[in-house]
Amino acid sequence: MKILISLCKDKLAMVSLVFIAVLITAGIFAPVFAPHSPEEVNMSLRYAGPSWEYILGNDHLGRCVLSRLIYGIRPSILWVFAALLISVLIGAILGFIAGYFRGKTDSVIMKICDVLLSFPGYVMALALVGILGVGLENILIAFILIKWAWFARVIRTSVMQYAELDYVKFAKASGISHGKIIWKHIVPVTFSDITVISSSSMGTMILQISGFSFLGLGVQAPQAEWGMMLNEAREVMFTRPELMVAPGLAIVLAVMALNFLSDALQVALDPRLLNSNIKNQVKAPVSKVKIKEREVSS
Repeated sequence: MKILISLCKDKLAMVSLVFIAVLITAGIFAPVFAPHSPEEVNMSLRYAGPSWEYILGNDHLGRCVLSRLIYGIRPSILWVFAALLISVLIGAILGFIAGYFRGKTDSVIMKICDVLLSFPGYVMALALVGILGVGLENILIAFILIKWAWFARVIRTSVMQYAELDYVKFAKASGISHGKIIWKHIVPVTFSDITVISSSSMGTMILQISGFSFLGLGVQAPQAEWGMMLNEAREVMFTRPELMVAPGLAIVLAVMALNFLSDALQVALDPRLLNSNIKNQVKAPVSKVKIKEREVSS
């Protein structure tokens, strides 16, 4: 509840939250909101301009651009969000185990993470796609195999800050099981860190899935996806730029909204940042008053 109240005070965060909610709703109920089938080919409408029936016009196969844009929310955002949740879940489990138990367990998990993180993300993803084959499912599997190690390392660092506190040591001495200690005492205090790093990674993963689809390694025709729509519009980017503007603007707005929301969540979940922002807002008017007093006195 406090988080929601804090977000309500930030207009940009609320606009971003509403925009993301609208995107998710449109993606889930795409058959309801899309005016036409995204795969319906009509060569008589090839590169047709916007009209009342086709608000954003038609592509090189006469397909409705607006319908493909709406259906493209599913692989571009919804499936990416599902892959992010799985990555965070795996990383959180291993991060909690490594940060809480330390010792050999921590050493083994971190060495595995070091091996995975030693390869550049895109290179690792390309290698996995080369092994598994092209397609959305394989790209998402590659993301999960790559991202969990980064989440595990970050979450482990957060867990280590609380695992040696006095109340955790007292809980251990009292004979409480490790599972209960982690669930009741460590998960609540690290939840804010997990939420912030997850929300900040969502925008990056959207850009990556769109980039792979643009290169022809992600979503395959005739399915709709924003990066693939950009690729299909390359040949007419100067004569029909609106075909690239629609999916490109959708990607930019979605990533911007997620980044703004991530920043707002970080402030809302961290009281220190919230207090510092309040102090800065209080100091600003005071400093302006002092400047005016100096001007008057001079």
